[in-house]
Amino acid sequence: MYERLEACPVCGKSDFQNKLVVEDKSVSKESFAIQQCTACKFQFTNPRPDAAHIGRYYESDEYVSHNSGAAGLINQAYKVARFFTLRRKVALLNRLVPRKGKLLDYGCGTGHFVAAAKADGWQVHGLEPNPRAREEAIGRVGANVGTPEDLSKLPVGSFDAITLWHVLEHVHTLNETLRQLIQLLKPEGVLILAVPNVESLDAQHYRQDWAAYDVPRHLYHFAPNTMRQLLKKYKMQVRETLPMALDAYYVSMLSEKHRAEQGKGMLAVLKAGYQSNRYAAQHGGQYSSLIYVATRR
Repeated sequence: MYERLEACPVCGKSDFQNKLVVEDKSVSKESFAIQQCTACKFQFTNPRPDAAHIGRYYESDEYVSHNSGAAGLINQAYKVARFFTLRRKVALLNRLVPRKGKLLDYGCGTGHFVAAAKADGWQVHGLEPNPRAREEAIGRVGANVGTPEDLSKLPVGSFDAITLWHVLEHVHTLNETLRQLIQLLKPEGVLILAVPNVESLDAQHYRQDWAAYDVPRHLYHFAPNTMRQLLKKYKMQVRETLPMALDAYYVSMLSEKHRAEQGKGMLAVLKAGYQSNRYAAQHGGQYSSLIYVATRR
């Protein structure tokens, strides 16, 4: 079953324009429309599978976020990148909250990040909707991994940090979930959100073949301005915006796979990733993926 958004999740307006039609090249081979709010410029997949029926679009052994055993060159590249990014994520967490404390990772996947944070001295809790990934996370970090339905059971104002690493774009109940998560933060707590950036050079270069559209699993397609507008509704302010520079290469690798008939291969991947990062460095930090660090205003 499909559902259609009648109001923009960011500003509430209802005037949309069609932006692109993008094919799900990973699982279903169906095509989905990307629409843009004419008022605030937020982009989203519309219509989209509803929450009860989205699960089948994740049913792929190659979906590495839900399966650490996923094989293939691209997934091996993902795992190499993960080795380096895990250390950077924990270092960022420690810089933002030097005393460490309680961490909630929403959409923890197979649990690699929460395991790394736990090993570094954090008290960790993870929530993950996918049963296969959740079981792997439990095996990796112990019993402190539940489902998103457990969100309402957690104590208000109890977490020093809440992280969503490439998760917010997947969440059907965007506003409700953000509201709940922010309520769980301590007054001085920090919210860390990592999402693809629809205004990056690689997004412009690959257009409908840009792998980070990842329809219909990605329901929303953020840019810095729309992320700031969304968080402002909940009296949150973006304090820092940080690059995920390796994502330009990983996303370009996936995007070139979508364009496999052109046969450009690894040289095109390296060129696209390098150019995207160079462009971002010269144009206000418009990297392929961005980390937003937000606190209460």
